[in-house]
Amino acid sequence: MALFPQSALQPGVRKREVFGWAMYDFANSGYTTVVITAVFAAYFVGGIAKGAPWGAFAWTAALSISYAIVMLTMPAIGAWADLRAAKKRVLVIVTIACVAGTAALALTPRLAGPYAVALAMALVVVSNTFYSYGESLTGAFLPELATADGMGKVSGWGWGFGYLGGMLALGLCLAYVLWSQARGLPASHFVPVTMLITAALYGAAACVTFALLPERAVPQQRGAEQGAWQQLRDTFREARAYRDFMWLLACTVCYQGGVAVAITLAAIYAEQVIGFVPSETMVLIFVLNIAAALGAFGFGYLQDRIGHRRSLAGALVAWIAVCLIAASVSTKGGFWWAATIAGLAMGSSQSAGRAMTGILAPPRQLAEFFGLWTFATRLASIVGPLSYGAITWATGGNQRIAILSTTVLFVGGLLLLLPIDMRRGRAAALRA
Repeated sequence: MALFPQSALQPGVRKREVFGWAMYDFANSGYTTVVITAVFAAYFVGGIAKGAPWGAFAWTAALSISYAIVMLTMPAIGAWADLRAAKKRVLVIVTIACVAGTAALALTPRLAGPYAVALAMALVVVSNTFYSYGESLTGAFLPELATADGMGKVSGWGWGFGYLGGMLALGLCLAYVLWSQARGLPASHFVPVTMLITAALYGAAACVTFALLPERAVPQQRGAEQGAWQQLRDTFREARAYRDFMWLLACTVCYQGGVAVAITLAAIYAEQVIGFVPSETMVLIFVLNIAAALGAFGFGYLQDRIGHRRSLAGALVAWIAVCLIAASVSTKGGFWWAATIAGLAMGSSQSAGRAMTGILAPPRQLAEFFGLWTFATRLASIVGPLSYGAITWATGGNQRIAILSTTVLFVGGLLLLLPIDMRRGRAAALRA
């Protein structure tokens, strides 16, 4: 447990609690890696939608519906959890729902035609909605565990553990896929099994979190008589006191839109534009996760030393380079370079964004403010992939134009990062 130096933790926090918290990132990353990025996304477009021009748009539409649901509900759920000190209780419920929804995706290859498309989209909406709830709630524990000076390190540990979990899930799935392909079995055979593997690993690893991570918050009288939605409206009215946090939300909407494109469409781009086969795509995403883990661990320490804003700016510059390389290369080797840089940038940008949110969030309203952060990330996850899908459809399937247009989102994130003053924002949060 030397990985978690006590100096980075809040007084009274035990290292096993931080390990339990980081294990939730380990648990849920298999969902994004296998379902959203590497396996089910490409199978949906190529297998369920039969490679139709509208396939990528239908996939991004399903994700966008789930993100819209999360946007409209997560801030209020976070406010409710803060008032009643129920973050862990709600986390258990949404985890069970996501695991069940992921396992149910195994049913989709049994159907054909529009019924398969409708069922797949519905189950993606359900599973991704509850995944997003869990991601937000686990993030709200971060400021209870880490000091302000250690927030970047602890956030980096979480993301690093997450990418290790994603690699484990993907590695197990890849082994089964290669075994299946060696026997001439089609994707409709091995994709359902990968969904069951992902769901089982998610549920098992999350149990470690539930066993080790306590609920440190206490029920609050603040706003108890007016309910979560009224409290949320009050928070928006008081937003001027948290202007740096609001600038961070605007920045997040931009750059996370681009990150969402990479997460949801990397496998589709690799297979349909560059020419990867499913097993090659899974290896590519596996290596991307290795790079992302290194980026999360390494930049977690770096951002506490040079500043979170500066670290995030460097990551966004790297993302711009990724888009330019991916749009211009035509060989698998060239795309490997883009994927490796994307992994490093993903780990560092995700870690920095969560750490900055933890620093700028008022201590008494952690789940609520992380709910607002989730609102921003899910809005980004609608804007980025849906615009990518729409551009692809409008240009007759030209995904190179779509990936090139994604640079606009990262440039916008850089510009919106400039007004943020972390010291001023932290002082405002502590006065709340």
